[in-house]
Amino acid sequence: MSIPNFLITLDGAVSNAIKEHNVNTFQQATLFVSRLSYGRNANKNELVTVFTDNCGTCSTKHALLKQLAQEQGFSGLKLMVGIFKMNRHNTPAVAGTLVQYRLDYIPEAHCYLRYNGAIFDYTFSSSQLDFAGELLEEQEIEPKQIADWKIAYHKAFISK
Repeated sequence: MSIPNFLITLDGAVSNAIKEHNVNTFQQATLFVSRLSYGRNANKNELVTVFTDNCGTCSTKHALLKQLAQEQGFSGLKLMVGIFKMNRHNTPAVAGTLVQYRLDYIPEAHCYLRYNGAIFDYTFSSSQLDFAGELLEEQEIEPKQIADWKIAYHKAFISK
């Protein structure tokens, strides 16, 4: 299964910003976004800050791609937030913390895309986070929900 591909021809805040980087198709956009550094954005509510900050998180990168698809009239793409078991296997960097606090995993919120049931993760360009088998729950969201709503959702999950 591959991500859909379509030309970026219509105007929109994200569409216009990405075209300035000589990105003309959705698949080019996924490659461009995945190659951006991982980093927090100055303003998660303004997705074009991904371009000015030259970085993004799982939330901002995938919300940007979802917004781009919406601006181009493509409705088959879903922006998801999932809670997965972040453990030493799928995230080796947390192994020491897990051992220190005698935990098997930490419930972590992660954003990604779904298309025809398949998961697409453009957080990083190289090794992908292998979280699909560790998903505890997931929800479809809109790009505007990546900030306050996602944080509240994650906190509510942890508290229960």
